[in-house]
Amino acid sequence: MSSLLLTQVDGRVATLILNRPEKRNALSAELVSEMSAAMVAFNEDEQVRVVIVRSADKPFCAGADLSYLAKLRDFSLEENEADSQSLRRLFDLIYLSPKIVISQVEGPALAGGCGLATLADLCFATPEATFGYTEVKIGFIPALVMVYLREKIGGGVLRDLMLTGRVLKADEAFNLGLVQRLVAAEAIEAVVNQTAHELCENTSQQAVASVKTMLQAIPSMSRDQALDYAAKQNAVARGSVDCRKGIDAFLRKEPLKW
Repeated sequence: MSSLLLTQVDGRVATLILNRPEKRNALSAELVSEMSAAMVAFNEDEQVRVVIVRSADKPFCAGADLSYLAKLRDFSLEENEADSQSLRRLFDLIYLSPKIVISQVEGPALAGGCGLATLADLCFATPEATFGYTEVKIGFIPALVMVYLREKIGGGVLRDLMLTGRVLKADEAFNLGLVQRLVAAEAIEAVVNQTAHELCENTSQQAVASVKTMLQAIPSMSRDQALDYAAKQNAVARGSVDCRKGIDAFLRKEPLKW
């Protein structure tokens, strides 16, 4: 990895750190590529249970790099589609990760940076953080992120955020479900790390991966299809190694750490 992206592994918790403070941690083609490579490695690492995505400085991510946007004006349709597919790959690696992904947002998360923050399973933010899908303000569209976001929020809320490009304060983002925890700035790093390690100890990796797969699959199903699918997954889970281990510990009234 270059200095654009820093990675850390602390036991079963891995961290991706966006490290372009002079560019407000904006996404460049190089940074997207490096983040994708890191997520591939962490997703395949059986020892890693939780992945944290944060920035090296207060701006979480200002979206696309402005100098890179200038280059995009001269790209062909095929080149722009290839570039979009590269960003889609990164988003998929995060959204479809079998691990629990936590974003730690301490400043502005805008445009693609807001997508990056809110694709995570859990978004922890300080009260000073801001969020906005601001693409329409420069004649662009939040095309990729709206596909993922419709599974978290929908209807009028999704239309409001996508069509107006307005910037939300952290408390409103929390009320809308984009943020799962509001934490004081002086405590957020400790709280995120503690939560990550507790999740490693208190949740089954097998169960987490199954739940995430179901959450991604169910929205495209009818009610009957979803219930049939759920019943089958329920049966599969009951026969899993982790479920047997969990039931045995519960029956013996023994503490269980995963």
